[in-house]
Amino acid sequence: MSVEPGWYVDPAEPTTRRWWDGEGWVGAPVPVDVIPPEGPPPPEPAAEPTSPAAPVPPAAGVPVPSGPPGAGPQGVGVPPGAPQGYGPPPGYGVPQGPGAGHPQGPPPGWPYPTWPGRPPEPRPHGLPLAGYGSRLVARLIDLGLVFLLNVLVNGWFVYRYVRELSPALDEAWRRATTGDTTNAPLPAPGEQAAGLLIAILVIATALWFAYEVPAMAASGQTVGKRVMRIRAVPVEADQPLGFGRATRRWSTLGMPTLLWYCCGFGLLLQLVDAVSALFDHPLRQALHDKRAQTVVVRLPQPGGPATPATPHDRADSPGDTP
Repeated sequence: MSVEPGWYVDPAEPTTRRWWDGEGWVGAPVPVDVIPPEGPPPPEPAAEPTSPAAPVPPAAGVPVPSGPPGAGPQGVGVPPGAPQGYGPPPGYGVPQGPGAGHPQGPPPGWPYPTWPGRPPEPRPHGLPLAGYGSRLVARLIDLGLVFLLNVLVNGWFVYRYVRELSPALDEAWRRATTGDTTNAPLPAPGEQAAGLLIAILVIATALWFAYEVPAMAASGQTVGKRVMRIRAVPVEADQPLGFGRATRRWSTLGMPTLLWYCCGFGLLLQLVDAVSALFDHPLRQALHDKRAQTVVVRLPQPGGPATPATPHDRADSPGDTP
């Protein structure tokens, strides 16, 4: 796949933009902080032809190259009977015109070193996509805060659950420390163990929902996302997610917590969702982003320079098809 025509930063001169027509650079560059015109640049005026200089006769004592008729310097053809000194004009064999000298295909130093021909990364609503590292750190911060909420609210249930399991845990520890290799089954957990586990998972899921969904619905940011300066926005418009979209986004990742009861199957689903963004191009959407049609962007630093809009950015503006 070739790179689509458009205005891109010139790898040879990063302070300028030039028009890439799909095969080479054309037209004059413009400063990178100036909004380029729509479409390709106007054609440059052709240079006026100049009259060829009169041939200069060789100086006295300078040997004249000999060879068969039609042979000239460096193998360039010379008509028979041409005067001495006749040869190719300066710059002969060098490509001329806009974009001359640039190889075909992706330009050298292409600033998106993935696979050949991949277009530049999209900028939804003029903002760059959030990096994987920023998203991971933000998620770890949020999980840490949800864990603290569970310690406060769920702590008593967890304590009761461990007490129900203590006979089996104590016997397993005794066998491990004494080298007992008996095949006798471990003592069964208490009668309330199953009910306590379900209560723990339901409370943990409810706490996660209460922590994340209202904040995401209002601003697209949790505490972790605010710290890392990233935000979730709808693909089609830069606006709040709303409660319904925030719930759909969270449920894909949060609801499998209830399935931890099934031999940890829910945890496996959450890991698959968490790493799915690594394999999605070009919007880096995890499964929960795809379900809610959201994308995570990086916010500019406070007081930082505004990013100039380009035709590629305007293609991701509200109302366009993503």
